[in-house]
Amino acid sequence: MNQPTQASGSTAAKTPSMLRRIPAGIWALGMVSLLMDTSSEMIHALLPVYLVSVLGASALAVGFIEGVAEATAAITKVFSGALSDWLGRRKLLVAIGYGLAAITKPVFPLAGTLGWVVGARFVDRIGKGIRGAPRDALIADLAPAELRGASFGLRQSLDTVGAFLGPALAVALMWLAADNIRLVFWFAVLPGFAAFALVVFGVHDVADSGEGKRPRSPLSRAELARLPPLYWGVVAIAAVFTLARFSEAFLVLRAQELGLGLVLIPLVLVVMNVVYALASYPVGVLADRFDRGALLGLGVLVLVLSDLALALVGGLAGLALGVMLWGLHMGMTQGLLAALVADAAPADLRGTAFGMFNLVSGLALLAASVVAGELWDAFGSHATFLAGAGFAVVALLALLPVAQRVRRNRPAPG
Repeated sequence: MNQPTQASGSTAAKTPSMLRRIPAGIWALGMVSLLMDTSSEMIHALLPVYLVSVLGASALAVGFIEGVAEATAAITKVFSGALSDWLGRRKLLVAIGYGLAAITKPVFPLAGTLGWVVGARFVDRIGKGIRGAPRDALIADLAPAELRGASFGLRQSLDTVGAFLGPALAVALMWLAADNIRLVFWFAVLPGFAAFALVVFGVHDVADSGEGKRPRSPLSRAELARLPPLYWGVVAIAAVFTLARFSEAFLVLRAQELGLGLVLIPLVLVVMNVVYALASYPVGVLADRFDRGALLGLGVLVLVLSDLALALVGGLAGLALGVMLWGLHMGMTQGLLAALVADAAPADLRGTAFGMFNLVSGLALLAASVVAGELWDAFGSHATFLAGAGFAVVALLALLPVAQRVRRNRPAPG
């Protein structure tokens, strides 16, 4: 009577779970992202207040610092991705990127003038730009084809845990330290250096990850022409989609408009990132089993529903629904888009492919946020979120002809 049960248990024991099958290097990169995001978000959650109340900066200066920093990161990603293809080594650039971010952390509590903060923020974003595309390309190198969606989803989930853990720790430490911002900044140094140490000792390149001759000039016209139409289709869809996915700062502004207390406003991003983190890995697993184009379409549809909730459903209930749906759409789309880039790009041009993808997405996000701000000032918050829903519908329609190519290009199990 017990034999079938024993046989079943034996079979199950021989079949490792999806999480256990994901290579250790991808787990390490995910933990690196978690630690560095925790460190960075502990600082960024308090940095605007620190700049204005402690260093006497204006709101315009805060906006300028953030704008320059993010633009720097987006542009750097293109060159670092191409350089990783040319070198055939990705870990070196990943380590440099995280190392630069780590060494900037002590500058924030030590800074006595605005110039020091500007310099640290600039170097930090250069570090982010250097590591971004090589890291994503290294994940694509490490991940078996049949686990690519799960691998990107896991890395994104762990990264997003840091995105809500950092602000939560900052709030708790501010309470314990009696609003001593500099002391909180010193605590943020610890996970930053832990992330760098984990990159150095826990992450390794894949031997011959380029699978052949390395490109001599990855950004040349001849090499870029090797990126297939499917890749450019994914980039185009991501650009249109990003026009609908403007900065999460507008979620915070909507919360303020609806009368949420100042102390509770940071919870908006905490809730969004919790949902984002919980959704990313399960969606990655589904992406390895089902049609990736259809899943991406569902993610875009969730963004439409989020925008409609934020625009049309009144009160804090509408805000909560919209914020949770926003986090869900992020979890359903960001790791999946990375997996689609990895599917479409030649192995020896993955760094370049991720760099170009990140540049286009970053510029689209900048444009989207400018348009969203103009609409908000001219017509109010409802117009901003309704316009976002409209762009998302356009992205959904643009996805239809590409989805068939995505289906045909589905990677075969290793």
